[in-house]
Amino acid sequence: MSDALLELRGAKRRYASGGQEIYALRGIDLNIHAGEMVALMGASGSGKSTLMNVLGCLDRLSEGSYRVAGQDASTLGQDQLALLRRRHFGFVFQRYNLLSQLSAVANVEIPAIYAGKDASARDARARALLMRLKLSARADHRPHQLSGGQQQRVSIARALMNGGEIILADEPTGALDSQTGREVMELLLELNRRGHTLVIATHDRAVASFAHRIIEVADGVLVSDAPVAPGSGDLPPGAEKQTAPPDVSTRGGAEGCARAVGVDSDVFSGGAGIEAPGAEDIDAAPSASVSAVCARIGESAHMAVVALLAHRLRTALTLLGVVIGIVSVVIMVALGEAAQRYVAAELKGLATNSLEILPGSDWGDVIAAKTQTLTVRDVDALRDLGFVESVSPQLTQSMLLRYREIQATGSVNGVAVEYFRMSQLPIDTGGGFTPIDVERQAQVVVIDKKVRKLFFKNSNPIGQTLYVGRLPCIVIGVTGTNYQQETRDGAHLKIWLPYTTVAARLLGRAYFDTITVSLQDGIEALSAETKLTRFLEHRHRTKDFMIFNLADRIKTSVDLQKSITLLLGAIGLISLTVGGIGVMNIMLVSVTERAREIGVRIAVGARQSDIRRQFLIEAVLVCLIGAAIGVTLSYILCKIGAYFLPPAWEIWLSLPAVGAAVLSATLTGVLFGYAPAQNAARLDPVEALARD
Repeated sequence: MSDALLELRGAKRRYASGGQEIYALRGIDLNIHAGEMVALMGASGSGKSTLMNVLGCLDRLSEGSYRVAGQDASTLGQDQLALLRRRHFGFVFQRYNLLSQLSAVANVEIPAIYAGKDASARDARARALLMRLKLSARADHRPHQLSGGQQQRVSIARALMNGGEIILADEPTGALDSQTGREVMELLLELNRRGHTLVIATHDRAVASFAHRIIEVADGVLVSDAPVAPGSGDLPPGAEKQTAPPDVSTRGGAEGCARAVGVDSDVFSGGAGIEAPGAEDIDAAPSASVSAVCARIGESAHMAVVALLAHRLRTALTLLGVVIGIVSVVIMVALGEAAQRYVAAELKGLATNSLEILPGSDWGDVIAAKTQTLTVRDVDALRDLGFVESVSPQLTQSMLLRYREIQATGSVNGVAVEYFRMSQLPIDTGGGFTPIDVERQAQVVVIDKKVRKLFFKNSNPIGQTLYVGRLPCIVIGVTGTNYQQETRDGAHLKIWLPYTTVAARLLGRAYFDTITVSLQDGIEALSAETKLTRFLEHRHRTKDFMIFNLADRIKTSVDLQKSITLLLGAIGLISLTVGGIGVMNIMLVSVTERAREIGVRIAVGARQSDIRRQFLIEAVLVCLIGAAIGVTLSYILCKIGAYFLPPAWEIWLSLPAVGAAVLSATLTGVLFGYAPAQNAARLDPVEALARD
């Protein structure tokens, strides 16, 4: 096996263009040994750049083989190639390719971030490199605050951050003036003298003359590979040209490079030679710790925040759509919950575990008014059923009410002692009937608030005599209100007497208008309705009654209210979806605009998962920030809305509403951010670096 550090055999690279195949490389054989300084020369379109990209593991061969320290790169996956780049290669670009939103020291740190190095260690090494390159005073400056030469020095420092055993420099002096170019070449020569292998692509023969070999490429083939004559280069003042590469051949390219780089303790020497891809490393080992994974996520989140802050206008426009969607979701959910609370408050005083038995075979029965089969015997029989807690018959009749000179028509109701508890009708003043009152047909009456207001004004009605028809009755209590009182009875005056009193002393009949049955706890109303129906059919030998299941009606109303709430939430989610589509569109544009940045990150060792994670975190962060702003605005709108909504409507932000906002925002970021993140991760680094 060859002892070459980099070895190409039969290297071909072709591209499809307009239905045809175009060859950029046509079967190149090339060896580069550890410690060499090689210059690649050729006109535009000669294949020189493609060859550099293949050597840097940014591009793959269509045919042939490429070995790095004996390892066949064609057998490596994307993550293994990324590991190879970040651990052993350093790139120096003609246009520097520094990230504009980062400081010089932050740009230098990028390769170490993807290698999973500790933040303090990264910062110390980056600053040491910048100090060695005479840029310590400019470490915290951004690229636009640096000259071209300074930016190229930062680019070189970045190439050395993880060791940079092999430095690939593409026209390193092409964008510099002659003096600055000489300084950069002096720096590259110094790196080569310290054992770094350099491959320089250049059009400038003067620059190429500093190399040990000049390799010329034309039409995808090597046309010459010749050593440079000693003394032919125009060296910078004080520089000494190395006429041969360091002696690294004793034990092969990999170990020789390690020895050449490792012997010098200078900060430039940051590596320990080429290792086979897959060697254990903090972010490549299968056994990577949870803390290392969390550290990677934290670094991705930090880079995402920096990127968002660097493009404030775009971030603000993205936020706008998310905020509108979040406000829609939160407000809609809050309104739905307010409506549910309103209904619950209205139903609070209504017994939901009771059934009403009425005469008539079904609703609309024309002879229901003449049916007289609900009697005291039915009441007594119903009380003996195991699932029944209590029973109250009821007789109802409109009659004249009179107190002194005041008189009015009211609804007279004969009920049992249990009625007030069963119907959850509170008695605010006085008390209700007793079993003795029912047994003795006592002339006692409980009145509602409307009767009290009409007949007794502000005086105490307890103990006063109210005439019901011609029957004088003593007022013993005044009821409060519940849902039934407020809705079903409306503005009617209403009083209650023992059912025996109404039946015997007022109406003179023994049958009832309704019988209300209260069920034991845990008994389902629908099941009880079925049992009652069978029981009464057996007693009456026919179905001459109907059962009103209030619980079932309430459940239907509640289900309808929940459906309305879901509908409102769905409307809000539609708004959020529109905002999510906006996030996706802007993130897709962002990927296009930041293609060069993505290419740089891939070149310095970022894996596809690193790129995907960063862009996905950016999308989620935008949505979560939008959620925070949206929830705040929703809170303000709820406070404002409270002044315009009816008093009974209490609207506020509940934990479910806030939780729904956060969850919706997160899901929106993940769902609509994944496609742009995937596009960014799959971006071809060669194409990305070539974009303006």
